[in-house]
Amino acid sequence: MTAYTLSDATRKKYEAVSTATLCTALFKRGLRNQFIQDVRPVAPKAKNMVGQAFTLRYIPAREDLNQITVFQNPEHPQRAAVEQCPPGSVLVMDSRKDARAASAGSILVSRLMVRGVAGVVTDGGFRDSPEIGELDIPAYHSRPSAPTNLTLHQALDINAPIGCGDVAVWPGDVVVGDREGVIIVPAGIADEIADEAVEMTAFEDFVTEEVLKGRSIIGLYPPTQEQTKVDFAAWRQAKGR
Repeated sequence: MTAYTLSDATRKKYEAVSTATLCTALFKRGLRNQFIQDVRPVAPKAKNMVGQAFTLRYIPAREDLNQITVFQNPEHPQRAAVEQCPPGSVLVMDSRKDARAASAGSILVSRLMVRGVAGVVTDGGFRDSPEIGELDIPAYHSRPSAPTNLTLHQALDINAPIGCGDVAVWPGDVVVGDREGVIIVPAGIADEIADEAVEMTAFEDFVTEEVLKGRSIIGLYPPTQEQTKVDFAAWRQAKGR
């Protein structure tokens, strides 16, 4: 099977839609559990985070195997993941929903940023979160956490299927983050979901304008009245959408 590659055109579509809209598009296809739970932006960013998933999995730390000296190994999985995550991808970390110790800190996230990585997500916590929030890279976590990851987490697998915030993430899936949170779009349907979300967003923008003018949602949202469809078509033509 040919591996999916996120095109620039599809990336731009995902940059312009919300995770809420994507949740609905995926729900229509029977996918109910794609929004990563209890993860939020360290700091809001101007545009969506979009990229394919590159993963890192932590297991519970075992003290005899997870001393501070493990970082002297250049192939340590955490350090290797930071250096191997491709530009334009999103590093997604399975930290077992445990934010008592940090998944990473500002130095590692800074390295991801300068390498051109599109973002970083953990279902645990980040240390140095004020500094991470000031960086020009989207970062999502559960909450701030100062202790080093070694106290509780042992990095193990790179770019293998993981769970993050109760969502299954396969390498290559499309990761989209906005100011509410992060959603995972399966790679096999990523292009069609992007197209549908763009269409849904256009309609939702039209509905919002109508509601703010005082129009009732009955027959408008959803568009069960024929007049709504006529009005929407006219709106799209006028807006060039």
